[in-house]
Amino acid sequence: MNDTHKGLFEKLFKLKENGSNVRTELLAGLTTFLTMCYIIIVNPLILSETGMDIGAVFVATCIASAIGCFVMGMLANYPIALAPGMGLNAYFTYAVVKGMGVPWQVALGAVFVSGIIFIVFSLFKVREALVNALPMSLKMSIAAGIGLFLALIALKGAGIIVANPATLVSMGDVHNPSALLAMLGFLMIIVLDHYRVRGAIILSILAITAIAVMMGLSEFKGVIGSVPSIAPTFMQMDFKDLFTVSMVSVIFVFFLVDLFDSTGTLVGVSHRAGLLKNGKLPRLKRALLADSTAIVSGAALGTSSTTPYIESASGVAAGGRTGLTAVTVGVLMLACLWFSPLAQTVPAFATAPALLYVGVHMMRSATEIDWHDMTEAAPSFLTIVFMPFAYSIADGIAMGFISYAVIKLLCGKARDVPPMVWIVAVLWAAKFWFLGA
Repeated sequence: MNDTHKGLFEKLFKLKENGSNVRTELLAGLTTFLTMCYIIIVNPLILSETGMDIGAVFVATCIASAIGCFVMGMLANYPIALAPGMGLNAYFTYAVVKGMGVPWQVALGAVFVSGIIFIVFSLFKVREALVNALPMSLKMSIAAGIGLFLALIALKGAGIIVANPATLVSMGDVHNPSALLAMLGFLMIIVLDHYRVRGAIILSILAITAIAVMMGLSEFKGVIGSVPSIAPTFMQMDFKDLFTVSMVSVIFVFFLVDLFDSTGTLVGVSHRAGLLKNGKLPRLKRALLADSTAIVSGAALGTSSTTPYIESASGVAAGGRTGLTAVTVGVLMLACLWFSPLAQTVPAFATAPALLYVGVHMMRSATEIDWHDMTEAAPSFLTIVFMPFAYSIADGIAMGFISYAVIKLLCGKARDVPPMVWIVAVLWAAKFWFLGA
């Protein structure tokens, strides 16, 4: 790399000021990419269950991720990569489209509107105020509940957990090859992660896919091919039936879940990188705008909400300190556009271990809940269990807010309830009372 390029990178990303260099940033970007590139396989598989074209979603995933990374890197200069969020894509598919019978075009419209709300709230710092106002127990329980929700989806998809008319659910046929391979994939991820092997998730997905192809359980469609058309999903948002009470609640859930997920990731990864100043994140508005822009552009392209990835911490651990790390991830995401045949070869049970693994990480949030205070523990517990049992992230969040306000009120701790929690709890309660679940 010549001095001209180094000078350009220095001007754009202030490498010396942040104690880094081009080589370190490029390696950090590659590290982050390897830990999160599983999303280009998992996201199209999940969203294709709504009837969306899997090839178009694959392209939308790659491009939306690249846009998010470029904006985060160039505008905010943070080593944080973005891609369609796990949990949000599951909510989009299984709760909104399949659960409520909402056309995927309308669901994309809801994602688009939530992104517009994010942009407005980010510009006027309302987003920061909302995060700071909500109790820690509710924030952590939402993350943990989504972890269980993802686990149920993974186990169901692999045939490990099946429907049972007598007990609702029960153990499936563990002799089934798909169930055995899913369990093998999960063990592979855990072992590789334990030994700090980079790209543990994608290596597991590829290994299980290879075994599935050899066993005749999946058709090998190649590795490299032409880029699929994005036309089936591009600008397909439908706003006509969007502003009903039920869909407004869907927009709220997209907004709320991404609010905690993205803000928590931004702060957590930045803290790990030593980028916080007096406990605050410099250029926070720019980082939030990058996140918001990625959501809007992702919906227009044809994918669920795009959000900062906690896997960015791996790149930070490798020395990434500037936006050049994020830009590197974006370039690699675009390079993946020519690997669509490989992505379409991967069977659903090969990605189930990735969902389980992400679920494990999200469940760790439960340790941050004060389990000794029952006025905090009980609402948190209800939030967590309602998500998988009601098969709805929205219902879990609703039960958490409502129970938090009611329990605090009955226990003489009404003053501990922030006004925002009261407002949300009343709105959810009114929705259940007048419109049902």
